[in-house]
Amino acid sequence: QVRLVESGGGLVQTGGSLRLSCAASGRTIGTYTMGWFRQAPGKEREFVAVISWSGGSTGYADSVKGRFTISRDNAKNTVYLQMNTLKPEDTAVYYCAAGNLRFLSGDRGLYDYWGQGTQVTVSS
Repeated sequence: QVRLVESGGGLVQTGGSLRLSCAASGRTIGTYTMGWFRQAPGKEREFVAVISWSGGSTGYADSVKGRFTISRDNAKNTVYLQMNTLKPEDTAVYYCAAGNLRFLSGDRGLYDYWGQGTQVTVSS
């Protein structure tokens, strides 16, 4: 069983930056594909970014490409999401997820473990 806890969310102005962290416990995530997803009020949970187990491959939603960076530190059992040039439309609850995959995927149905989420609010 993998337990995921997100942190680092908060209120930021348009154009600002935040760094989200996802700390895992219970099992090493070193063999898991890790993803970040977000859910805005009244909307479905959507894919944001994904990183392979080694960190060698990443993928992003078009809406965040060039602004967000996903990374991981397997020694610390932690995944990060650096968010720059934030926009009001980035406001959402952000979730990290772990999937026992051997490929990158933005399909939330393929992920096995989820955190409780952290709120990100971008004011205009």
